[in-house]
Amino acid sequence: MFKKKKKKNSLERKLIKHFRNNPDKEYNYKQVASVLEIKDSKTRDEIIKILNRLTSEKTLKRPSKGRYTLEPAGKEYYQGTLDVTSTGRGFVICEDLEHDIMIPKNNINRAFQGDLVEVYAYKRKQKSGAFEGEIVTILKRNKTQFVGVLQIENNYAFVLTRGPRMYTDFFIDKKQLTGYTNGDKVLVEYTDWPKKAESPYGTLIESFGPPGETNTEMHAILSDYGLPLNFPKEVEAAANAIDQSISPEEIKKRRDFRETLSFTIDPKTAKDFDDALSFKVLDKDRFEIGIHIADVSHYVKPHSILDQEAHDRATSVYLVDRVVPMLPEVLSNGVCSLRPKEEKYTFSAVFIMNSNGDILEEWFGKTVIHSDHRFAYEEAQELIETKKSKVSEEISLTGKPYTVPDNVLFAILNLDDIAKKLRSKRMKAGALSFDRVEVNFILDDNDTPESVYFKTSKDANKLVEEFMLLANKQVASFAGNRKAPLPFVYRIHDEPDADKLNNLQMVVSSLGYKLDLKNKDVSKSLNVLLSDIQGKQEQNLIDTLTIRCMSKAEYNVNNIGHYGLAFNFYSHFTSPIRRYPDVMVHRLLEQHLAKQKVKDPETIQAACVHSSQREMIATKAERDSIKFMQIKFMEDKVGKVFEGVISGVTDRGIYVELADNKCEGMVRIKDIVGDFFNFDDKTHTLIGERSKRRYQLGDSINVSVLKADLVKRHLDFKLEESNLN
Repeated sequence: MFKKKKKKNSLERKLIKHFRNNPDKEYNYKQVASVLEIKDSKTRDEIIKILNRLTSEKTLKRPSKGRYTLEPAGKEYYQGTLDVTSTGRGFVICEDLEHDIMIPKNNINRAFQGDLVEVYAYKRKQKSGAFEGEIVTILKRNKTQFVGVLQIENNYAFVLTRGPRMYTDFFIDKKQLTGYTNGDKVLVEYTDWPKKAESPYGTLIESFGPPGETNTEMHAILSDYGLPLNFPKEVEAAANAIDQSISPEEIKKRRDFRETLSFTIDPKTAKDFDDALSFKVLDKDRFEIGIHIADVSHYVKPHSILDQEAHDRATSVYLVDRVVPMLPEVLSNGVCSLRPKEEKYTFSAVFIMNSNGDILEEWFGKTVIHSDHRFAYEEAQELIETKKSKVSEEISLTGKPYTVPDNVLFAILNLDDIAKKLRSKRMKAGALSFDRVEVNFILDDNDTPESVYFKTSKDANKLVEEFMLLANKQVASFAGNRKAPLPFVYRIHDEPDADKLNNLQMVVSSLGYKLDLKNKDVSKSLNVLLSDIQGKQEQNLIDTLTIRCMSKAEYNVNNIGHYGLAFNFYSHFTSPIRRYPDVMVHRLLEQHLAKQKVKDPETIQAACVHSSQREMIATKAERDSIKFMQIKFMEDKVGKVFEGVISGVTDRGIYVELADNKCEGMVRIKDIVGDFFNFDDKTHTLIGERSKRRYQLGDSINVSVLKADLVKRHLDFKLEESNLN
């Protein structure tokens, strides 16, 4: 079972780590148990088995009967994941080692980025005790399909895939070239890498079309990350076969909110509405507030073909010009979507609250609602700002002015007031407040960016956010806040990295800001910093650097709380149309409410790990699509001068983020004339040897656009003369 396996692996790791930290000492099994603070006889027996196995594997040796020590090998074998750097060398990340194993370029031995490998390692001549090594075996390829540009020669072809983390191209036999065009962007599958061949052999899978075109590049991004373009026919058929009717028999099993005022507030371009709010006045200072979530689990049953597809995708992916949904459109935009004037099945968190935002009572369960109104954020924002019931022609989704009923205005204004109090409580508890600028594009009919605009979070956005956070927190508290916590899916977020915080402190102090890390309440100090930079030119830079200090949020059955939100219990309950963990939470909550025993917790944890990984992949794909659009937007601006801020400094050059549109490009060291520059990694500065001229993180700077490369998704800048003096 999952828990036993985890305990065993953890015990073995701790045991090996202890011997490696004490390579010259001998221990018997009782001493090992004492060091590891193991007292029960069953686990002590497990220690004996592990010691004997490690001895047979020659990780340990037995110098005398019953005593063990580390095998004094000059070189050792380890397993880990390869991370290839832009310089060509790699690092193998091993769970059992404090330091990564550095792999010189000539020792990577045909492994690719992310591969699981076995390494033959030896200690480096450094006090740190870090390792250097050679990859001897590729245990598992991380990916076998790659995106590149097809280059056809007379009798053969290559797919050019070289990049920052890919050091080789793929050889293609001429027999495969029928139907393919020289220069097209293609998908190639790795087939073999013969010992005497300089390049791996590949099989062409499909062509995306000419590089640089929006559709080509978006398909290439999806394929590069292994994200699906379409649903299989059998999945679409299963979705189309779903009974979409609202039956009287099912309604009887649910709490009926159809007569309670309900509405949705979403982006104006939204098509899937997975959350709605309801509001009812009970008496002078008591309100019934419902957070109603699309009941996806009613339609997507465990182990069905729809469930398997949703699990595999784990999340919807939002590229600049398209959405790749987790569920087929008939579900995501149709039967599950809480569209106005339609009855829908929902799963709800309902709270009796006062005007101070205190929860007096709570209830969770299956419901049915009838959404009375659909608002865009801009419409709700106008109602909040004017406190009047009229929505203007300029703001209205229909392009025509209209007036909302008095009870709707009253509901929105009261929900806004309570949301602000909820937010204030979160901030006082230590929640971090990031108001990052989100870059958006206005596209023409050919999906070419016409302009860039910045999306900011206003009161209407925060109103919805606070009640979704409330539902997520209380649902998680229901499962976890008890003597014997129930099996559940938590959204966890660990404390920030101390070394990265120290680095952030150095950077912000050089920019004139303060970060007090001596204060026990680091989150409070971070919030002071984030408040101080509001509206300043360096806001986006410091926001980004601060986020990089944070641990990554993930899904896990073991709760450690959520640092960023300052919640002891947190989950994802509110977006099952686009996130698979929310579907799992709905199912688990339903089981717990019915007092059913949850089976197979190891499967739940495996789905958590999978969902966390897919979320990271989706985020990378989304960032790549934004980067492509930014470069496409800058394509016709070569030679134009822009004001920017230095957003990164490396030994290869400086990254500059433009103030007008947040596009980021690079000024290469070789393009900075008049001096030779050295990189100071402690201060994030380039320093001229002769002139002592400095280019530092956060500096304002003027640059002109030198080159916009759509294929490599890279923007090159040139320093203006005013910055060279």
